[in-house]
Amino acid sequence: MFPGLGKDVSMKRVYLDHNATTPLRPEARDAMIAAMDVCGNPSSVHAEGRAAKALVERARAQIAAAFGAEGADIVFTSGSTEGASLALAGREIHGAAIEHDAVRSWIVEDLAVSLSGVVTVPDPENATVQLANSETGVVQSLPAGLAVTDATQAFGKLPVAFNWLGAQMALVSAHKLGGPKGVGAVVLKRGTDLQAQIKGGGQEMGRRSGTENVIGISGFGAAAEAAAKDLANGVWEQVKEFRNILEMALEAGSKSTIFVGKDIERLPNTLCFATPGWKGETQVMQMDLAGFAVSAGSACSSGKVRASAVLTAMGYDEGTAASAIRVSLGPQTSEEDVLRFAETWLEKEKKHRARAA
Repeated sequence: MFPGLGKDVSMKRVYLDHNATTPLRPEARDAMIAAMDVCGNPSSVHAEGRAAKALVERARAQIAAAFGAEGADIVFTSGSTEGASLALAGREIHGAAIEHDAVRSWIVEDLAVSLSGVVTVPDPENATVQLANSETGVVQSLPAGLAVTDATQAFGKLPVAFNWLGAQMALVSAHKLGGPKGVGAVVLKRGTDLQAQIKGGGQEMGRRSGTENVIGISGFGAAAEAAAKDLANGVWEQVKEFRNILEMALEAGSKSTIFVGKDIERLPNTLCFATPGWKGETQVMQMDLAGFAVSAGSACSSGKVRASAVLTAMGYDEGTAASAIRVSLGPQTSEEDVLRFAETWLEKEKKHRARAA
């Protein structure tokens, strides 16, 4: 028995799907509630408008500081999906099939990927590479001069700075780091050309028209600032320790399970593993009934019964790719949570093997 397994604990729901979305941080909630009392339009020149504009600019500064993007332009969007269209539409950009669907919709998918999930980039100036994969957690070493990077999963979990990433643009989203859903940004080096996709009043330096989502943007800024403090205080090192405890417990109890990206750098909270012959969707449902929220891949692809495009692009066969699940921890996850998950999952895996025998 792995140390800690078998403890008698009361049943409670355990949320282990932070890569899909994160619980709203108290700091973000407070900032949003305060913003609700500011009635002005940020484009208006009167006092009420200036008050709303000040909230937007404060959030822009908070995000710049948290992401190491001082001196860069930050263009607010409705999220990374819109950000991908803003950064990539109308350009011939090359990428790999492991990118999020929001990015894959705009690129030429011809970059090679290794079994460990590392992308080869021969022409960085015309390529996009995600900083960290949402399904496997694999972290890329970005080449200098890269056109675009999707930093959605990395921002707030890894100590990265846009100004030394080497990319011209980065995509980020609030709800992956404790902010509200429906707001994100494109971060770009000052002077970088960006063709507006939503035209109108010329907000966001003419790059993204439409009245700014002051409430959501305020929550994004507060969440980014709080996330930076967590990083500085070592919160994600603790998360990584619990992730490793979970991985060791599962590995000790299941000899047939494959752990994706085990020997290379991953997000500190992410564990992707496959048990050939046991469908990922089945595992997700069984664990949900047992009180655990996990996923069988990117949340934006959930509900689609198919093998993971990320794992097949990495070279896994379809059977293995279809048997993978992702567990993604957060700052609120406890050691007790991961040990309960391991014990429950191993019990169900044992029953699966017995039925399959």
